Amino acid sequence: MHYLDELNPAQKEAVIHFEGPALIIAGPGSGKTRVLTYRIAFMLENAIDPFHILSLTFTNKAAREMKERIQKIAGREARNLWMGTFHSIFARILRIESEKLGYPANFTIYDSDDAKSLIKKIVKEMGLNDKIYKASTVYNRISAAKNSLITSEEYAADSFLTAEDEAGARPKIAEIYSKYALRCFQAAAMDFDDLLLKMYLLLKKYPEVLYKYQQKFKFILIDEFQDTNHAQYSIVKMLGDIYENIAVVGDDAQSIYAFRGANIQNILNFERDYPDLKIYKLEQNYRSTQAIVKVANHIITHNKSQLPKTIWTSNDEGEKIKVYQAPSDNEEGKLVADRIFELKMREHLYDDGFAILYRTNAQSRAFEEALRRKNIPYRVYGGVSFYQRKEVKDYLAYLRLTVNPKDEEALRRVINYPTRGIGKTTMEKLSVWANEAGSSLWEIIMRIHEYPLSGRARQSLEDFATMIRSFASWLDKKDAFELAEEIGRSTGILKDLYNDRSIEGQSRYENVQELLSSIKEFTENPPEAPEGEDSSDTGLGSYLQNVALLTDMDQEGDDVPRVKLMTVHAAKGLEFPAVFVVGMEENLFPSMMALDSREGLEEERRLFYVAVTRAEKYLHLSYASTRFRFGNLLYCEPSRFIEELPPEIVEFKGLKSRKVKTAAERQADRSSQLKKQLDKLREAKKAGYQHQPSDEFRPDDPAEMQVGMEVEHPRFGFGKITSMDGPADNRIAHIFFQKAGNKRIMLKYAKLHILRKKQ
Repeated sequence: MHYLDELNPAQKEAVIHFEGPALIIAGPGSGKTRVLTYRIAFMLENAIDPFHILSLTFTNKAAREMKERIQKIAGREARNLWMGTFHSIFARILRIESEKLGYPANFTIYDSDDAKSLIKKIVKEMGLNDKIYKASTVYNRISAAKNSLITSEEYAADSFLTAEDEAGARPKIAEIYSKYALRCFQAAAMDFDDLLLKMYLLLKKYPEVLYKYQQKFKFILIDEFQDTNHAQYSIVKMLGDIYENIAVVGDDAQSIYAFRGANIQNILNFERDYPDLKIYKLEQNYRSTQAIVKVANHIITHNKSQLPKTIWTSNDEGEKIKVYQAPSDNEEGKLVADRIFELKMREHLYDDGFAILYRTNAQSRAFEEALRRKNIPYRVYGGVSFYQRKEVKDYLAYLRLTVNPKDEEALRRVINYPTRGIGKTTMEKLSVWANEAGSSLWEIIMRIHEYPLSGRARQSLEDFATMIRSFASWLDKKDAFELAEEIGRSTGILKDLYNDRSIEGQSRYENVQELLSSIKEFTENPPEAPEGEDSSDTGLGSYLQNVALLTDMDQEGDDVPRVKLMTVHAAKGLEFPAVFVVGMEENLFPSMMALDSREGLEEERRLFYVAVTRAEKYLHLSYASTRFRFGNLLYCEPSRFIEELPPEIVEFKGLKSRKVKTAAERQADRSSQLKKQLDKLREAKKAGYQHQPSDEFRPDDPAEMQVGMEVEHPRFGFGKITSMDGPADNRIAHIFFQKAGNKRIMLKYAKLHILRKKQ
């Protein structure tokens, strides 16, 4: 069968009409890659020279797979296609034309670590405060400028940019950018952003070079066009200016990378740049059930900025979309693990048929723990496992060292983090002395006055030892959370992470706060005590043992099917039989950071659209009513996106009301909740008491609790149960306490003593 016979009418139209500007709007699951592949193969069959075709993708893997598929159809000529990522193709051209820009052909390409290291040196040489001029912050600022095609000279001359830097207390960024650009040039190096900026400058400054590549690339194709930034589109527009045989493939509804500089206006306004544009709409979805497609269509209609299209499918109707309400984030993890286990048994799905998608990496912890308890293999995709992240391991190393100072791996990891002047030379000396004495590094540090070491280094080691011993003195006096929080403050880890305001820095800080939240959860709800012991141990040693058991997993081969855990951003382009979109809470998804503009909110909605359309057969959404964050228990509001779901094809579980609230009503609710919280804080502060449990206090069976009962709580004191809600195994009591006011408490964790039964 000829490959064109495999295409539906809309796909075939997009393949065979390859001359002139074209916009191929490709909905999720519509066979986009097949259309792009067959379009190029058809061009080759129609005598288009492969050397005249430029195909730009966003991953080298995608380019490699496409080229292989084209070669199977069109033969060995496909090897001569110019196909790859923007950065790889432009680097190839820049090496050919390097002399015109004053670079050797073998120039170095700096990755982000190289770039940040150079920026650190420049900041130090300039005598600037590296806490204010953090390398990651400066790097992100320079990167954004380059992706907007702003050179260091233009940056320094731009009053708006320099005023922004002044307002942000970083007035020297323009000077750092200038020095950084010069040092890169002196080192014959370009960073990743330079590959775009220098390519643009090459074409702009040298008309003969521009004409050369305009004649070379007579046909240009761009995949994932909605993800292009200003620099990428500007370059492509210049290259295609003569022949205008430029075909772009994308979906505005899946534009989710604004934080990387992607400009959705590139696709929304493409017709304005090319009035003779032909538009092809790939609207048939081959991936998902009718129910999932209908939900996705309904979601995206709430966005104002979009290209009109209606996705449809001839697949089965499928089951309704499930929305679950969990009492807490840990319970949400258990609920999802339970549903995965049920689907495996009922539908005979393999583990790799499941994906758990979340808004931020910090959310993975509860799901990792729940899957471990169910013995369900998993892999954190697009990132490292929560407990393997550097910032989490650094924090845990301090906790381990507090419990066991002889833990050498933990000591080496944190002895100079945050920086305290204990460098490589000092550590090498300590290692030699420890080996000679046959003792641990800690023992040498405890006797450091006996060894020949400079006064500054000796003092730093003595201060470090004193700090660790002070932590150890609290082991029997503070629970795991109290001590962990104290360690974070005293060592400076929390402050160091908080001060890094880059996207990566914020993510690291969120991960450490998630770690603290897990410790808080442990102390509030510790594992049951072994038989014969009076109570569960909430100390730091017990917590670390618990974590060690959770994270000590056997290494398995890569061929083992596993549940995938990833952010929604990382899931783009993938598909799974069953998808769980979790953490569907206001200020989490949509993110609080995106709610200050319509553009930000609409990008969050597109992100939700992407998450929903990853599912083939089963789509589950979930949210937690309460979530530990920064060590505090927060009450969560369901995401506004849940309110936007069509009720006829969605099965809601645990939701009391689905009335859609206006923005004003939402703001009024938040103001009311904030006022109540402030009133409670004032009352608690005014009361200024610490309840002492009565002599007869003992926790009663939660199953005996009823509305109207008078109870005693070990911390909040005496109160009365006014109402209860939730399922039987997770009932929440609303209790009015005489001193502490109204509280919502989950009964199975409450430790309530019944004073007087309901009359």
